[in-house]
Amino acid sequence: MTQQVSVPEWALAIVSRLKAGEQLGAMIGLTDTQIKAMAAVGYNLYQQGKLKEAETMFKGVTASDTNAYYGFAGVGAVALAMKPPDLETAFTYLNRAAELKPDDATIQANLGEVLLRQGKVEEAKTHLEQAFQLDPAQKDPGANRARAIISGLDVLLKEAARRNEGEIAKAS
Repeated sequence: MTQQVSVPEWALAIVSRLKAGEQLGAMIGLTDTQIKAMAAVGYNLYQQGKLKEAETMFKGVTASDTNAYYGFAGVGAVALAMKPPDLETAFTYLNRAAELKPDDATIQANLGEVLLRQGKVEEAKTHLEQAFQLDPAQKDPGANRARAIISGLDVLLKEAARRNEGEIAKAS
């Protein structure tokens, strides 16, 4: 036997407003400045290594404003920084951040790193190259981290090729 659950009118009204595209933050009276302040607190917590607390703040940002790319970028960065990293969550949130703000070099670099860690080299290359193009002055820390990753991989590939050539020469 299925039990009927009565949903209060106010809850139905909220669902209706959300379906119509109204942001939760606006419904409860949060300003853009307050939402950005939540993100700033999340960033500070992230910098301090308080990842769970940072994640909570960034998820609050995404719940308050589904167009706030920095909330999605924050959750993705936290998921990437976890030990071990939560690559699926990182990809989901960073991908959404990149959809909302495709011209952010750090988002592109983080997304590229996630894809690289997932073994999706060609997809990673696209995002890493985009990060480089978005940061020609080489000032963005995220894009510079991506450059370091690519540089390190290049060294590894060259060393592997050198060793492979040595093994072939020995076998001849």
